Amino acid sequence: MFAITDPKTTIAQIVTDHPAAARVFQKHRLDFCCHGDVPLAEACARKGLDARAIAAELSEAVASPSAEPAEALSKLSTPELIATIVRRHHGYLREALPYILPVAAKVAMRHGERNAALESLLDAVQALASALIPHLDQEESVLFPGLTAAAPDRAWAARELAAMREEHLAVGKLLDTIRERSDGFSTPEWGCKTYRVLMHELEALETDVLRHVHLENHVLAPRFAA
Repeated sequence: MFAITDPKTTIAQIVTDHPAAARVFQKHRLDFCCHGDVPLAEACARKGLDARAIAAELSEAVASPSAEPAEALSKLSTPELIATIVRRHHGYLREALPYILPVAAKVAMRHGERNAALESLLDAVQALASALIPHLDQEESVLFPGLTAAAPDRAWAARELAAMREEHLAVGKLLDTIRERSDGFSTPEWGCKTYRVLMHELEALETDVLRHVHLENHVLAPRFAA
C-alpha cells in the first residue's frame, strides 16, 4: 500500500515527491495542479473515489520498474527550476500546439458530420492555444526575469504569481473541456489514423500541461510566499 507518513500530505506534494503518481491522478481526474492543496483522502472523497484503491494504484505506479524517478526538482535553485520549466514545458508547447491545431482542424473537417463534438473540440483546442502562447510569452519576458532578479520585489511577485494561478485555472477548465469533447481521448472504431494521432497528441498535451502547472503552482510559487 502507498505509504504517506503524514496524512495531511497533499496530492500536489505526492506528485512532487513521486512523479509517477501524476498519471494515476490524471487517470482519475484528481486535480493535483490547480487544486492540489488537499490530502489524498479528501481529494478522493470529493470525487467519490475509494482512497484505499487509489493508494493501491499509487503503490503500483511508484514501485513499477518503469516509474519515473524523483528528480528532486524542488531542490533546484530558482534559476535552475525556471530554466527546466522553459526548456521542458514551454519548449514542448511551442512545438506541440502548432502541430496539433491543423490535425484537429483536419479531423473536424473530415469527421465532423459523424461526430458533432469534433467542431467544438477544435474550438477548445484553438482557445487553449490562444490562452497558452501569450501566457508563455509573458512568463518568459516578464515573470521569470523578475523572479530571478538579484532582489525580487516580493509584493510584485505576489501579484504576478496570483495572476499566473488565475490563468492556470482557465487553462485547467479548457483541458477539462478537451477531455470531455474528445470522449476521454478515445478513437471510435471508424476513426482514421489521423483521428488516433489527434487523440494521442491531446492526451500527451494534457499530461505535459498538468505537470507544467504543478511545477509553477507548487514548487516555484511557494518560494515567493509572504
